[in-house]
Amino acid sequence: MTVDSPVALPRHPRIMADVARTLIYALLIMVGVRTFLWQPFNIPSPSMVDTLLVGDYVLVNKFAYGYSRYSLPFGLPLIPGRIFGAQPQRGDIVVFKLPRDNSTDYIKRVIGLPGDHIRVRGGVVYINGEAAPQTFVETVEVDGPFGVKTEAKRYRETLPGGRTHDIIDMYEASAADNTGEYVVPEGHYFMMGDNRDNSTDSRSDDVGMVPDVNVVGRAETIFFSADGSAGFLEVWKWPSAIRWGRIFRGLE
Repeated sequence: MTVDSPVALPRHPRIMADVARTLIYALLIMVGVRTFLWQPFNIPSPSMVDTLLVGDYVLVNKFAYGYSRYSLPFGLPLIPGRIFGAQPQRGDIVVFKLPRDNSTDYIKRVIGLPGDHIRVRGGVVYINGEAAPQTFVETVEVDGPFGVKTEAKRYRETLPGGRTHDIIDMYEASAADNTGEYVVPEGHYFMMGDNRDNSTDSRSDDVGMVPDVNVVGRAETIFFSADGSAGFLEVWKWPSAIRWGRIFRGLE
């Protein structure tokens, strides 16, 4: 007659400790990635149409320009100025903290670098006295104010240095089509939306020049996009609401 050895039962405290440790590790990894590598942002407004649409989700490269306090969760003041810094290039699409409150996330395109003289005449951007050429592409329909469909023109704009991108011109002579001259201070950038007549950007006192420390990172990829036609619980509508052709689209 043999006696079986008693089976050792798992101890609940040990299991709970292992689960807690796993969750802590996962949280630390997530915070680390979000703080130092990549951060997702969603697009809530049409100011960058049609490069970015409402309902797009973009990945922002946070190590492209180094790190400032606004790289950290809640903007904790643990980093003085910017470390491991690199200057954004003209034409980059960047996420930054609105200088007025240092907390609201904005996404625009870098048009002016420190020391640049910027002005807009007849909808054309002049940088240091030279026009950024615009080539007509096509007439398109976009969402105007209050969601009303509006006919607009798409142009291909070329910035100094040769980088090109599309812009949308909704109105021939809007208030923002003709401005005075702006001089970009050292350590600041002049930002504009690609939807030139429907963008609150550095042409407005609500935004103004953006300090380098406020720059969060460079938007590089659309990783998801939905048109808003499906509610959270309307699972049957999800496939038709997803803009499949925009997923994993690189930004220029």
